[in-house]
Amino acid sequence: MKPSTRAPIEANTHRPYTPSLNVVNLILMNVIQVGKNVLDIEARAVSRLAERLDETFTAAHMLLLACTGRVVVTGMGKSGHIGNKLASTLASTGTPAFFLHPAEASHGDLGMITQHDVVIALSNSGESPEILAIVPFLKRHGIKLVTLTGNPLSSLAQIADVHLDASVEKEACPLNLAPTASTTAALALGDALAISLLQARGFSETDFALTHPGGALGKRLLIKVSDLMHTGERLPQVGEYATLQEALLEMTKKGLGVTAIVSANGTLAGIFTDGDLRRTLEKTADLRGVKISDVMSRKPRTITVERLAVEAAQLMEQHHITCVLVADASNHLVGALHTHDLMGAGVI
Repeated sequence: MKPSTRAPIEANTHRPYTPSLNVVNLILMNVIQVGKNVLDIEARAVSRLAERLDETFTAAHMLLLACTGRVVVTGMGKSGHIGNKLASTLASTGTPAFFLHPAEASHGDLGMITQHDVVIALSNSGESPEILAIVPFLKRHGIKLVTLTGNPLSSLAQIADVHLDASVEKEACPLNLAPTASTTAALALGDALAISLLQARGFSETDFALTHPGGALGKRLLIKVSDLMHTGERLPQVGEYATLQEALLEMTKKGLGVTAIVSANGTLAGIFTDGDLRRTLEKTADLRGVKISDVMSRKPRTITVERLAVEAAQLMEQHHITCVLVADASNHLVGALHTHDLMGAGVI
């Protein structure tokens, strides 16, 4: 057999293309410019929307404010996503609302709408067939319809009780196809409606907290001292004739770093803290026989049970203390609150 004359296969020495730093910078600069262009187009869309806001916005506001039922928001596709957010914003700011998918509405979910409701329909084209299909039901039952479209001459605009013009000059998409500026405009206009209703209803921080009990604001505005304070067997306290040793044992047992001192009739006589112990040790080497009444602080910081827990936190921060005693109007001891309790509840 003749030896092969075929040239040996050489190892692939081709290296993957690595762009130079200048090329990378050029690419990044282009990407940043695209981002800026998108933001500029969408910002102009919202700005021009504000410029042409007119009495139709007031009419929509008054219609929604007078609604004795719920606001039903509907929309298809991207408009549906914006509508879902609008319904959520309305519901959390004092206007009962929910989102209804228009395709599901035609298959039985129209029963969710009552004659006391108002419907907000979002459609950029104003020609969404799924929404147009439910309009006869709304008209037949006298249900008011607010439409928010990008085409004031569209079918939905013409048959609405109130039409809000959310049209934009162009989308941020270079193909002028993907909903971008139009959805931003619809989102902003929906927020404007929700906030105008919030102010008209006098909706407050406390009202907001009631609909957001799991959020940070809810915890700050709803949790009271009475919800977190130590009471009963968990409350460190000794009588005013107790020894310092007895007070230290109570402090160790209850683990709050303090103990309250109460008089025979239950009124608060004072407090003894870790800081008081350090100061006592600086003055007295032999603690045997020391009475707690001789070393306690006689004017402890107190708070009442009905105050907000966040107010207790502010009191502790103001006076640089880690525990505050809870007393009633007659200065009877009813509880104790530690910063650890506030931290555990998410108040601080």
